[in-house]
Amino acid sequence: MWMWVNGELRDAADARVSVLDHGLTVGDGIFETVRTTGGHPFALTRHLDRLTRSARGLGLPDPDLDEVRRACAAVIEANPMELGRLRITYTGGLSPLGSDRGNDGPSLVVALGEAKRRPDTTAVITVPWTRNERGALVGLKTTSYAENVVALARAHEQGASEALFANTVGQLCEGTGSNVFVVLDGQLHTPPVASGCLAGITRALAVEWSGALETELPLDVLEHAEEIFLTSTLRDVQAVHQVDGRELPGGPGPVTAKAMRIFEERAGNDLDP
Repeated sequence: MWMWVNGELRDAADARVSVLDHGLTVGDGIFETVRTTGGHPFALTRHLDRLTRSARGLGLPDPDLDEVRRACAAVIEANPMELGRLRITYTGGLSPLGSDRGNDGPSLVVALGEAKRRPDTTAVITVPWTRNERGALVGLKTTSYAENVVALARAHEQGASEALFANTVGQLCEGTGSNVFVVLDGQLHTPPVASGCLAGITRALAVEWSGALETELPLDVLEHAEEIFLTSTLRDVQAVHQVDGRELPGGPGPVTAKAMRIFEERAGNDLDP
């Protein structure tokens, strides 16, 4: 595997950043995950726009998007694969121990790993921990992911692929790495960004293409929703067949199936929507 590390391609065995990089010591960094298909990234412009928004939210310098695009192209060319997970990581760089940043500037790492097509349906659980919709990192895709690691491990222990969070006021928020949509009385809804969820790229496209409403929803909506699905870069639109052990009837319901079909068609026709 070849990776881009601070200006050049390196073999994975020789790809290194300092142990004093702020992304490692205090989680001071941001990232994007981009799906690649047949050597082509999907929705790269939207991902890079969000990378810039996240950098500004953390007070990092704006990333050089021309360099990021060059890095992505070089890594994709060096690692041919049919379906891939392209990871762009941008951190506070070499810094002293503690929360203060150093003066050496940010680090940029781009890597690509193989991915597998997700199943059409999956099981999810809810977890007792909450998202803080008023926190300093709300809406930013940061490398401070430990609470997601803990929640996802809980999901795997219970035979599920994703864990869903409420926010501090009991509203449905998001998954560890996904956004959630529900169908109520035939109408598609998803929590608004104000709930504390990440403004997912696939979420935004699904809202645009399916006509979903952004609605404040209590967590217990999952107990009676007619259909539920998840969206993320590697899931695209994925139906949920079980929540906390409750089976939803049949396979993907009609609203979910339509959203899946529309997303696949439109994403196939435009790689950078």
